[in-house]
Amino acid sequence: MDQGIKPTILKISGLKVAYGGIQAVKGIDLEIREGELVTLIGANGAGKTTTMKAITGLQGWAGGDVQYLGQSIRGVPSYALLKRGLVMVPEGRGVFARMSIVENLRMGAFARHDRAGIESDIARMFQIFPRLKERARQVAGTLSGGEQQMLAMARALMSQPKLLLLDEPSMGLSPILVEKIFEVVRDISARGVTVLLVEQNARLALQAAHRGYVMDSGLITMSGQAQQMLDDPKVRAAYLGESA
Repeated sequence: MDQGIKPTILKISGLKVAYGGIQAVKGIDLEIREGELVTLIGANGAGKTTTMKAITGLQGWAGGDVQYLGQSIRGVPSYALLKRGLVMVPEGRGVFARMSIVENLRMGAFARHDRAGIESDIARMFQIFPRLKERARQVAGTLSGGEQQMLAMARALMSQPKLLLLDEPSMGLSPILVEKIFEVVRDISARGVTVLLVEQNARLALQAAHRGYVMDSGLITMSGQAQQMLDDPKVRAAYLGESA
């Protein structure tokens, strides 16, 4: 293998996902290499979240295959994938509303047994997300939407992911908090975590990513280097709100 080419961590081949008689994902191919930040952009209903659910074992497949770390993960349950380092922050955050911030972080490390390492990582999360440190004992359900998103991301990082899937992390947040979330996404990537980012804010997603894929009506319609996609007139017209 070329020393400059990192190994593939996720490979999707011909993936098809159907709900009843409706085919939501129609045979897509997608690949992520170790250390990459790859974004999947597209309009509402394009099939992005369905793809994420299929990768993480939350949705069955009608066809094709998903390989993680070189092995097919068809039929592997979500909890087993988490133990292998495949972790998702779902759309809607899903924090444990009645638990404190610290308790949520410890839940993120439920599969770990290195107590000292867990405490060290909690301290590291508070460095990355200082706002959470200020509210460490606060019940998660009383946090703002942006704070809950930060907590959901920190909780996922507590599991020490090899591949982190982020589904619409900026949804419903104020512009200031959106900028903060993307700052954190770039920081996570810089620390060596491989990231697949599903995001409706195409401009910020492509600015943060190494590569991108465009999904439309269950199909991948375009892929390439993120900067080249930012400069593409079709992408700019369809997803960046600019005239072609």
